[in-house]
Amino acid sequence: MPAGSTFLAAADLRVKALTLRAALGLPEAAQRRLAGRRITIDGQTLATDTQLLLRLQKVVREPNTESVPVEQGRPLLVKHAAIAGGAQPIGAVRDVPVGDLRGRLFVPSKAVASGPLLVFFHGGGWVYGDLDSHDPTCRFLAERSGVRVLSVEYRLAPEHPFPAGYDDAVAAYRWVVEHAADVGGDPTRLAVGGDSAGGTLAAGAALLAAREGLPLAFQLLVYPGTDASTRTESKRLFGRDLYLTELFMDQVMAWYVPDPAERTDPRVSPLLDEVPAGLAPAYVATAGFDPLRDEGEAYARKLADAGAAVELRRFADQIHGFLSVVGVGRTARAASAEVAAALARGVGG
Repeated sequence: MPAGSTFLAAADLRVKALTLRAALGLPEAAQRRLAGRRITIDGQTLATDTQLLLRLQKVVREPNTESVPVEQGRPLLVKHAAIAGGAQPIGAVRDVPVGDLRGRLFVPSKAVASGPLLVFFHGGGWVYGDLDSHDPTCRFLAERSGVRVLSVEYRLAPEHPFPAGYDDAVAAYRWVVEHAADVGGDPTRLAVGGDSAGGTLAAGAALLAAREGLPLAFQLLVYPGTDASTRTESKRLFGRDLYLTELFMDQVMAWYVPDPAERTDPRVSPLLDEVPAGLAPAYVATAGFDPLRDEGEAYARKLADAGAAVELRRFADQIHGFLSVVGVGRTARAASAEVAAALARGVGG
């Protein structure tokens, strides 16, 4: 890209970020007038600032990732994350190799020499996302929780379909178990976590850790996909115009798991797996207006029924993706702060 185009793109990003921050910083009453009539579905009312965020996206005609080719959608996701995530404070950050994978270590300001560590897998439907798309999120989680966060970049479809993403997540966790001290992690206080597809990968890594006897203290699953084989009521209710769409989910699933018969594989759909003994305690966060809500909550119930320790928290006024909206507005940031607090509790941070 020519230097002039780069400057214009950066200026456009700053303008959109400032505009969004200003709009979502308005008083509730002003936001309500701009957002329009309240959206209430299934007994839940969408947060005003979230509704305004969705409306502003339409007004400025910002494209969705599913509306452009993959090679354009990937940088678009990073751009959206920068606008919604903002500049989050962090004690220190550095890129580190995680075996053959790229990783980024976020060290909170008050971290001691060795402490709890979260291995984080980003969302994006196994097709989108990278270290940059979830940089603001990981900074926020680390600084708010006091827990080191090691974000891992795994191979993406369609170039690398299933089971590449799963295999990379498992390999990354095995590497961390062996090299925890190299990244300041206490081997007795390791956690896995992620959002959306990353939550699916984290759940799979936790199940494997229990079966293989690998140390794992906690799992942080934020609106995870847990059953790719069925169409739930929440997919029917919330699959249009609320950020995560059925069109997007169908597209990425066709790329990640082209063979429909493989979508019942527990590595794709952990809800269909058996719950092993010794599974790490889990915190499962869902969003009320999320197509993945029902399957995430079904997974939490399955863990609890099997005797695993699990805390389920539904953020009833939020949409899928709220964990990335930490730089603007109030309600998504407050929800993300609760997630960070759960992480701190889970690993004794």
